[in-house]
Amino acid sequence: MWNDLMDIGTSVPDKLVRTIAVYVAVSVLLRLAGKRDLAQLNTMDLVVMLLLSNVVQNAIIGPDNSLLGGLIGAVTLLAVNAVIVRVVRSNDRAARIIEGAPTTLAEDGKWLPEALKQEGLRLADVEAALRRQGANSVAEVDDVRLEPSGSIVASLRESEQGATRGDIARLEAKLDRLLRQA
Repeated sequence: MWNDLMDIGTSVPDKLVRTIAVYVAVSVLLRLAGKRDLAQLNTMDLVVMLLLSNVVQNAIIGPDNSLLGGLIGAVTLLAVNAVIVRVVRSNDRAARIIEGAPTTLAEDGKWLPEALKQEGLRLADVEAALRRQGANSVAEVDDVRLEPSGSIVASLRESEQGATRGDIARLEAKLDRLLRQA
């Protein structure tokens, strides 16, 4: 039994190279697939992600079903990911290359149909994201962006933004001054 658990069947360098190659390949494929897939997973996208992990499993572990081989692959994936995350966090150029740039979906209260089409977004989904951010329609926003993370971010026009506590405090202070002067 211990032999089955610990005999990795391939060399450790082979396992490391396989894991890193699959990590890079899947990362590039997901990057090419578009930003939408990262944050707005629908049921079919989730199925693809789950099946993708199963499809690349043998590419990572090779002819190996041992516990030790799986752990080497898992540790390698986590280590490579930790390095990539730190590089992206500390280097804007690397972040732009690895993650991409935001895509503007609407400007000056008007949708950009080509951008929506390019990103594979349905207008209904983006409008739902607008409503979650306090806008009733695209006419109420200066711009809408699809961030590299897949998040949809709307910048409300100043006239459409709600009052903050600071705004209310300033108004109360002005009213108090006016009442004292009267």
